[in-house]
Amino acid sequence: MGINVKTLCKDEFFYGHKACAGCGGSLAVRIALKVLGERSFAVLPAGCMSAVGFNFPQLCFGNNAVISTFAGTASMLTGIEAGLRAQGIRDFQAVGFAGDGGTADIGLQALSGAIDRNDDILYICYDNEAYMNTGIQKSSLTPFGARTTTTPAGKNIRGNLRPKKNMFEIVAAHGIPYAATASIGDLNDFMEKVEKASRIKGTKYIHVIAPCPTGWGIAPDETVEVAKEALDCGLWYLAEYEEGSGMTLNYRPGTFASVEHYLKRQGRFRHLTGDDIDIINHSRDVKWKLIEKNLGE
Repeated sequence: MGINVKTLCKDEFFYGHKACAGCGGSLAVRIALKVLGERSFAVLPAGCMSAVGFNFPQLCFGNNAVISTFAGTASMLTGIEAGLRAQGIRDFQAVGFAGDGGTADIGLQALSGAIDRNDDILYICYDNEAYMNTGIQKSSLTPFGARTTTTPAGKNIRGNLRPKKNMFEIVAAHGIPYAATASIGDLNDFMEKVEKASRIKGTKYIHVIAPCPTGWGIAPDETVEVAKEALDCGLWYLAEYEEGSGMTLNYRPGTFASVEHYLKRQGRFRHLTGDDIDIINHSRDVKWKLIEKNLGE
């Protein structure tokens, strides 16, 4: 039987943390560890989850967990996996949880190296689309138009001017054994991908969208709903890449929901004009044409 809410481990491995109410990242970490179980060894760099999970004298992890250098999530995973194997320890999963900045910016070199070596690790990026715990600064995964403290919205420049980096495609281009996108708006899909990744040898990467109420300007009880809406309006998609078989699309809306509604319910996008929203709509349509072309549809 596949993983689902009925078969999910009842033990908790991430609890009592100090995350903000409605934190999408903490939900992603909690669910992933429940799938992986107590035989997981977690690495977390500087970021939201290390800031809220390691508060002396409290450790909010029920499994083994350690803070890495900001840039070194993947390289520390490499060392942990090799060290455990050298001691004859088997049946474990070395898993990293890093934010968008720690993954797509400062941690990209170490991740690329781990994929090149094909280290037997699982890397999970919880993407809240900015450097949230240091004051909501732009990362390379911040979407076009978003207001952050380093991309303010004014009369002439309305938020971030650059598009979101295609991190999933960058990882897949390495020829990685397994990569996937996910969302806390579809936890069944996320759980299945974590379980699947844990059964694959070599480097695995899962990129999960995890809204941040504080940085996105939404209510704490809207986190999962907003994550679902990102899927329905086509601004995020669920897919898998497997070496040898290419990319598979896991979900495609029959008709896209309103991009404007998705954007305008978030404080970081409320300044956008109709022209800005048209740009985002056009970018979405171009992206989906490329996806369908790659799938041969």
